[in-house]
Amino acid sequence: MAKKTKKIETPIDQRETFVSIQKSFADSDLSVEEKLKTLYALQQADNEIDKIMQLRGELPLEVESLENEISELKAKSAHISEQIDGMNARIAESKHNIVECEAQLEKYRSQLDNVSNSREYDSLNKEIENQGLLKAIAEKNIDEAKRSILEKKTDLEALKEKIDVKNADLKAKNEELATIVESTAEEEKKLRVKRDACAEKIDARTMSAYERIRQSCNNHLAVVSVFNGDSCGGCFNSIPPQRLIDIASNKKMIICEYCGRILVNPDFE
Repeated sequence: MAKKTKKIETPIDQRETFVSIQKSFADSDLSVEEKLKTLYALQQADNEIDKIMQLRGELPLEVESLENEISELKAKSAHISEQIDGMNARIAESKHNIVECEAQLEKYRSQLDNVSNSREYDSLNKEIENQGLLKAIAEKNIDEAKRSILEKKTDLEALKEKIDVKNADLKAKNEELATIVESTAEEEKKLRVKRDACAEKIDARTMSAYERIRQSCNNHLAVVSVFNGDSCGGCFNSIPPQRLIDIASNKKMIICEYCGRILVNPDFE
């Protein structure tokens, strides 16, 4: 009994086009005609899904952009709040330093009354002078920190107002998008079920080429019917008579020699 030869599958090349898979196109459980009809049905489902996406327009991107912008503004706001907390901590520390300086000043001043020599007197005066300088520095630090806090709070208030405006914009756009999504959700669901059913019938190599061609075309058309009897429905260039006969036979995968799209029988419509 003869052994069945196992077919070796070549890896899918992401650069493949319909031209490069022409020879293997007929090698499928589906007939060429059924495969062409399935591809055309897949393209039609994708066309309708594209229309729904166009109806939503730039809203999803605008929503995402606003969300990112609000996130950045909140991060800036949080950073400023941290800076204000740090300044308040420095004020508290400086106030504590002032209390310590005043305690030392009181101590050294009381000791002046009991000095026994000029050297001790000079030493105490030097300590009093140093503590006075430390107190003055602490008071200056407090004043500077308070001014900075006022500036930061102004910045924080401006940021909060900006966040409120952006949140209002985001809410409006989300509501608008939700309305559109809700109105098209049922139709989109049906179309995606139809698309998935078609895609399951198509081999991976053909699907890969289909997706690549769709992404490379402005109108996202990878499979088109004959337009006006003798032209490609994608690029509108004329199709030679013999190719028109082959397209009508539904027995071959015919590729437009100008744009590389699959051409199918207009009767499929």
